[in-house]
Amino acid sequence: MHNSWNEVIKNYPKIDELNELIKKIDEKRLTTTIYPPKEQVFRVFDLALEDIKVVILGQDPYHNPEQACGLSFSVNDGVPLPKSLINIYKELHDDLGINPAKTGNLESWFNQGVFLLNAVLTVEKNSPASHSKMGWENFTDYIIETISEKNENVVFVLWGAYARSKNKLIDPSKHLIIESAHPSPLSAYRGFFGSKVFSQINDYLDSHGRGNIDFELKMKTNEQISFFKIFLKNFKYILSKRYIMST
Repeated sequence: MHNSWNEVIKNYPKIDELNELIKKIDEKRLTTTIYPPKEQVFRVFDLALEDIKVVILGQDPYHNPEQACGLSFSVNDGVPLPKSLINIYKELHDDLGINPAKTGNLESWFNQGVFLLNAVLTVEKNSPASHSKMGWENFTDYIIETISEKNENVVFVLWGAYARSKNKLIDPSKHLIIESAHPSPLSAYRGFFGSKVFSQINDYLDSHGRGNIDFELKMKTNEQISFFKIFLKNFKYILSKRYIMST
């Protein structure tokens, strides 16, 4: 956790409730699989408060194995892309012409100032919303209010009815609020597709002297090597099959 959050969390009015919640979840981990791993629950707070340019608000972490990583909508390298993320990439391509990435790891966005926050920070395996109304929402509401109060010219991206209900926590005179349908396959065609959220983000940041976000997700060196190894293996297999068939 970046030290810029120390004072913020210390001043959280319900800090005792938060500590009890963390203790309760730690106890649950003894008998229940909970995502993300303990060391990644507060990962989003590795981004300094003053460096936040964009907030993308999710509801709760992915509940399937290997997916949740402490950043909303992001998954670890090598994990199949969730359907919502596939739709996010489709809109990114339609909006900015960026081809869909092979990885679902959004860490490069995060490192550029995109605060990928879930309203609920933990979830039980195969049980969506299982940790809602346990106290996380009070804490993350406070975090959203703090970002709105202490920062200026931040873009808040609220996808879906749940996220949009948080708009009351944000000062619209200081920030840009972008609202649309959720990228889930159940709702993406009801206003997410065509929303041009990514160009809106960069236009606003540029116009307020905050630079922009490079949304193109490039493969890391080790990923490129792995991809090449798989390609080479498959290519050799095809060649061997052709040789066998020709003899």
